[in-house]
Amino acid sequence: MTTETATTWTKHHILSLETFTPQEYETILQTANSFQDVLSSRTKKVPALQAQVVANLFFEPSTRTRSSFELAAKRLSADTLNFSGSSSSLSKGETIFDTAKTYQAMGANIMVIRHHQAGVPHTIATEMDQLGGQVRVLNAGDGQHEHPSQALLDLFTLYQYLSAESPHQFLQGKKIAIVGDILHSRVARSNIYSLTAMGATVHLAAPPTLLPKAFGGILSDAYQEQLVCHWELEPALTDADFIMTLRLQKERMSEHLLPSLREYHQRFGITRDRVKLAHDSVKILHPGPVNRGVELSSDVMDDPELSLISEQVTNGVAIRMALLYLIGTSGSVTN
Repeated sequence: MTTETATTWTKHHILSLETFTPQEYETILQTANSFQDVLSSRTKKVPALQAQVVANLFFEPSTRTRSSFELAAKRLSADTLNFSGSSSSLSKGETIFDTAKTYQAMGANIMVIRHHQAGVPHTIATEMDQLGGQVRVLNAGDGQHEHPSQALLDLFTLYQYLSAESPHQFLQGKKIAIVGDILHSRVARSNIYSLTAMGATVHLAAPPTLLPKAFGGILSDAYQEQLVCHWELEPALTDADFIMTLRLQKERMSEHLLPSLREYHQRFGITRDRVKLAHDSVKILHPGPVNRGVELSSDVMDDPELSLISEQVTNGVAIRMALLYLIGTSGSVTN
């Protein structure tokens, strides 16, 4: 792995994808591609972040994301510190900012932060900058705001599947349907930013309670025409090149946003018959975990001719290696 890509990277933190450029996405994809080669080799490890400390500060439960970041850091030869909110001093009254300062004092170079409240990684990043240190912050999911690394591994999965020779054009003209709990999904927001920036037209589909009309205005004017909202599933799926389903959060039932999970599946569940509406070569993605029989029928989810879900999980380590490497070797301080 060379350091050529790092010289073009200027972001000190990765907190949101809203302002990312196609050139920045291209740098991430190319870097992840290089690390995928590393992971396929016998050693599976490079000294890119040797002697650096990556602190995984997860203030809410996580399995896939946390494990993926921890493995990515170790593959880069970084030392890792893992924080769990349930067994921490938070129960004794310590604030999350005191916790972050503690890890900064212990020599953390990069903080990977997940929190159930939107904006916490941003606030900690600001706090670290004000302390005058060189701590980088990577948002691993904050509330209903964003989940950048998940959207980037989704993008990388599409990039690998399409075998693009020109990364900034590989989604040009593609139709991607995102179906599910759009309103509460940090994954959906990050994917909308990345997919439209790379040329795709994104069609959102959900019941009105999970897709308010105002949601269609989250993009800047430059990309606004590439986002289409539907309260019915069929127009979103028609001729779609890819279908991305989102986990239906069962707590929405208690909030009276859905009549029942069964009715949701009848109207918006992805079944083999509904897949026929899409392009003949359509592929299915899901960030996980999946509620079988709700968002996806099991026969669709388990069909290797249709599903890219296992590829998404595999690609998580390479893309997170790329993100840690890029901010870990960048000297500029811009967000």
